[in-house]
Amino acid sequence: MGDAGPLLNGLYVTLSISVIAFAVAAIVGLGICIARSYLPVLRPLFAAYIAFCRNTPIFIQLLWVAYAWYELLGWPKSVFTAAWVALALQSSGYLAETFRAGIESVPAGQVEAAHALGIRRLAIWRRIVMPQMLLTITPALMNQFIVIIKCSTLVSVIAVPDLMFQALRLTGIWGDPVPIMSFVAVVFIAVIMALSALSKHFADLTRARLQS
Repeated sequence: MGDAGPLLNGLYVTLSISVIAFAVAAIVGLGICIARSYLPVLRPLFAAYIAFCRNTPIFIQLLWVAYAWYELLGWPKSVFTAAWVALALQSSGYLAETFRAGIESVPAGQVEAAHALGIRRLAIWRRIVMPQMLLTITPALMNQFIVIIKCSTLVSVIAVPDLMFQALRLTGIWGDPVPIMSFVAVVFIAVIMALSALSKHFADLTRARLQS
């Protein structure tokens, strides 16, 4: 297939964008989830944000962030930043609902009992709510991360030199898409299978900690 250097560099860009997008989406999603509980007056605004993020195609969001935002705000100044911002924007809407469902799955009686015992709110979150919430939503979190990785193949449309961009470029140079696209498919399968195994391992560790 020739020099795989460009493809490996593209894979690094793909994973970097995906990790950053997921981390930002998780922070924003959790923040929205908590804010909806403590700022009921703003719930319609948060609901509109979530609806926008979840119902707008990622392709549109990529072009919107990369071009419209830059024209209106002068930011983001690089296509790399535009890529992870767009991916995070869409995923934050899904993760906000995921966190909400996870928090609501924790029995209210446990939280009330902890309050009655005088346990501080932060300790309740750290020792009671968060472990059970993570146990419940870990599969959904990992699924969303996998969705981000799959959607990252679209960032090539704004000229981000990710794995798909490099594969398409090399296909144009060598004129033989079969080995290049087969390599890309195998890479994505390997990455997603590894993430699925990691998700199961993390869920087992969390379950063991709760039972101890």
